[in-house]
Amino acid sequence: MKDFSANIGKLEKELEKADAIVIGIGAGMSAASGFDYSGERFENVFRDFHARYGITDMYSGGFYPFQTLEEFWAWWSRMIWINRYTEEIGKPYSDLLAIVRDKEYFIITTNVDHQIQKAGFDKKRLFYTQGDYGLFQCSEPCHQKTYDNKSIIMRMLDEQKDMRIPSSLIPRYPVCGKPMTTNLRIDDSFVQDEGWYDAASEYESFLNRHKNSHVLFLELGVGMNTPGIIKYPFWQMTYQNPEAFYACVNMGEAWAPREIGERSVCIDGDIGTVLRQL
Repeated sequence: MKDFSANIGKLEKELEKADAIVIGIGAGMSAASGFDYSGERFENVFRDFHARYGITDMYSGGFYPFQTLEEFWAWWSRMIWINRYTEEIGKPYSDLLAIVRDKEYFIITTNVDHQIQKAGFDKKRLFYTQGDYGLFQCSEPCHQKTYDNKSIIMRMLDEQKDMRIPSSLIPRYPVCGKPMTTNLRIDDSFVQDEGWYDAASEYESFLNRHKNSHVLFLELGVGMNTPGIIKYPFWQMTYQNPEAFYACVNMGEAWAPREIGERSVCIDGDIGTVLRQL
């Protein structure tokens, strides 16, 4: 506990001193906010899918081979609703905003649940690398464009029966007429639309502007599922910039390479607790 408190103090000093803060947010941040993909939250929404298909959590359910699009969209409309359109805002996100609101920051995230924007962060300082539950794309895809899905998702929720939506609600891409799907990076068919490239460009510009500055690379809840997006680049950029500092907050997965050990702080603990104390 002494080390825990000392590390929080060390991170607090780095937050105060940093010229710029690059924040990497992974699934652990939403989990710390209570947005679990299993347990009671899953059972409350997907009890019938669990009974019929044996699905035990939202993550594995996203890969279930449903036999019809009517079943597929009954599942996904609930999945998108609970993780994207409910009004809940995780307190760790609100606490993080209070910490960095008046600082020079940029956020890169692998999350797709929109919690960052719900909390009030500037969307011009945000790069969603893996998609957004709130967007549809062509299943082929024939065109690099995405579409907002809230209105059709709400209709799917209202009109589904026996874990199926009406066939008339199956979303089809307006260009080619093929079924649409979620804009989530699960294979090489993921659509990177104009907004995605704009955000990628803003992120690159931010990094270039501060590449020789005292930068704090703050990693929150990033695991090893896709380390090449946030974790490895953060390590590399810290190593390459002698003025940079790396901080990792994650339950059970907080470490740094020895090459940047003297310019790192790793806090193995609950993200919500850490942000609340900061």
